[in-house]
Amino acid sequence: MLLVVSRMMGSASPKPAGEVLLAARNFVNEASFDIKKCALHRLEEGPPVSAVLTREEGLKYYKIMQTVRRMELKADQLYKQKVIRGFCHLYDGQEACCVGIEAAINPSDHVITAYRAHGFTYARGLSVREILAELTGRRGGCAKGKGGSMHMYTKNFYGGNGIVGAQVPVGAGIALACKYKSTDEICFTLYGDGAANQGQIFETYNMAALWKLPCVFVCENNRYGMGTSTERAAASTDYYRRGDFIPGIKVDGMDVLCVREATKFVASYARSGKGPILMELQTYRYHGHSMSDPGVSYRSREEIKEVRNKSDPIMLHKNRMVNSKLASIEELKEIDIEVRKEIEDAAQFATADPEPPLEELGYHVYSGQISFDVRGVNQWIKYKSVC
Repeated sequence: MLLVVSRMMGSASPKPAGEVLLAARNFVNEASFDIKKCALHRLEEGPPVSAVLTREEGLKYYKIMQTVRRMELKADQLYKQKVIRGFCHLYDGQEACCVGIEAAINPSDHVITAYRAHGFTYARGLSVREILAELTGRRGGCAKGKGGSMHMYTKNFYGGNGIVGAQVPVGAGIALACKYKSTDEICFTLYGDGAANQGQIFETYNMAALWKLPCVFVCENNRYGMGTSTERAAASTDYYRRGDFIPGIKVDGMDVLCVREATKFVASYARSGKGPILMELQTYRYHGHSMSDPGVSYRSREEIKEVRNKSDPIMLHKNRMVNSKLASIEELKEIDIEVRKEIEDAAQFATADPEPPLEELGYHVYSGQISFDVRGVNQWIKYKSVC
């Protein structure tokens, strides 16, 4: 009898320690949380002050935010190694914004943003490999290595735009197309607090309100423009009120659930035919304005440390998941390991993949056009435009 039992135990493959630990843990499938109330402008009611989070959703949000964070830290490393050159604006600290928005909209809805675009590029469906390869200027990048940090695109995502505030009129144009085609789609048009004083933004507000465009204007207020605090740059820092005749809400942009619930609210408003609405996300960037900015000449290291310790979006979400028994620390650590491996694999690809050859310089100038000649730096140099 002992021999039989011994053979049975020997033939059974032992489970990894992590799986045994997780199996022994009793998780709940969902939990309800109180969230911060939004400030309102020209609205009688706003988003709810509580939110339900399922275990599946929570794990998904955690993994995406952690991936964006690790991807940006890897981009920082590659830039300092001079593998990434040129402009590079990192998104770490603001992960709850892109993840919360994407969690509340449809894949068929449209998003356009400024040059701090890596987080939204990933949230909209592109892989880390395609993003890092684009940053390093390789053929496997999402824009074939010819766009770089500021110019990344995928279906229903229009970049990544380098001119401050210039994407806002374009976003209104996308919203106009949605209304013209009666598609029930909306456009999220994002810009930063530094761009909020641009005249073209107010012109766009006016046109969007007159034509009742299904546009959500989103100001990602990370408290600093290019080396300047919001208080020094703007007479009024209530960006959610800047639309004047356009209603607005102010949201805790460090809490992914606050962002998600607020996005559901503004998306429903814009989709209902009432016209545009403005959403200010109060967030924070850990890096400087760009990689050329150390980020500590106009703010203190102590301030950055305090935000990291008290308001970090990943830490807040992690604590919420663990304390409510939606996940265990061990389970989240396993996700961390998986994410790190994905980032390292993508970085290896992004440094080994070849750069696009010079003869492809004229490729993809237009979509759906027959091939034609593109003049180079002088009239005797010709490149072929291939779709």
